[in-house]
Amino acid sequence: MTKVLILGANGQIAKLAEAQLLKDTDATLTLFLRKAKRLHVQDAARENVVEGDATDAAAIAAAAKGADIVYANLGNRGIEAQAKAVVAGLNQAGVKRLIWISTLGIYDEVPGAYGKWNHQMLDGGYLETYAAAAKVIEASDLDYTIIRPAWLSNKDLVSYELTEKGEAFKGTEVSRKSIADLIVKLIQDPTQHVRASLGVNQPNTDGAKPSFY
Repeated sequence: MTKVLILGANGQIAKLAEAQLLKDTDATLTLFLRKAKRLHVQDAARENVVEGDATDAAAIAAAAKGADIVYANLGNRGIEAQAKAVVAGLNQAGVKRLIWISTLGIYDEVPGAYGKWNHQMLDGGYLETYAAAAKVIEASDLDYTIIRPAWLSNKDLVSYELTEKGEAFKGTEVSRKSIADLIVKLIQDPTQHVRASLGVNQPNTDGAKPSFY
C-alpha cells in the first residue's frame, strides 16, 4: 500500500487527484494544509489531515515520515521558500520521490506569440519565483518530477501530451483533470519521469492564447 503525502491538499488539482487516488488505488493519503477545517475528508480510514505551514521544514519532515512519495501542490509568491523547506524536510525524513507542480515558461520554453503573451501575463513576480523554486528542486538530490501545466481549465476531460525540458512547449491549455490524472499515474508507477521536468498540454490547442481568454 503506497503512502502519499500531499502538500497543499486543498488545492483544486490536489482535490481532483485525491478523489482519483481513493477511487483507483489503495493508497493512504496524508493531507497537509494550513487550515485543516477547510478540507472535507472522503475516507477517514485512508486519509489523515495534518495542519501545517509549507515553509516549515520540520513540519514537513514530520508529516513525510514513512511516506513513499510526496506530491507538492504549492504556489504563491513564497514558493521558493516552500521549495527550500520541502527539500530540507524530505531530506530529514529520508523520502526521495517528489512530484512538484510548477508552471509553463520557467525555462523560457514557450515559443511564438503564445510565449510573448505568457510573459506579459506572468512576468513581474510569478514566473520568476516559480523558476527560482524549480531551480531549488533541480539542485536537490531528490527523485523529482516537475510538472509544468499549460493554462488551466475546468473542462471535464482527460487529454494531454508531454514535452521534456529542452523541448518547445506545445499547446496553450490543459484541464485540471488531466494534471490530476498524470499525478495519479506517477504515484502508481513512481519509476516514470524521475528527475524530469514535463510540460503538459491538451493536444491541438495551439494558438496565441488559451481559448478561454
